[in-house]
Amino acid sequence: MARVNVRRLDETRFEVTVQGTPTTTHVVTVMPDYAARLTGGQVADDLLVSRSFDFLLEREPGTSILQRFDLPVISRYFPEYEKVIAGMLKISMP
Repeated sequence: MARVNVRRLDETRFEVTVQGTPTTTHVVTVMPDYAARLTGGQVADDLLVSRSFDFLLEREPGTSILQRFDLPVISRYFPEYEKVIAGMLKISMP
């Protein structure tokens, strides 16, 4: 599986590098209210982004992932995302 590196750019944006063949770079925006809804404040945003990329990479190659997107966009393409990510992060959702 590809290696995922996440680097915070500012309060809401993260640069994600997917090291694979080829290596890809993405910028993801995570609004605090959405992160809190997904994690209940139990998980750092960078870990949420990293696990979200693990989720995506199980379904498509890094070259198919948008270069820039807001995290909620994932659930438009994969409706199961919000439920699955809670399990990946090992948190209980209400």
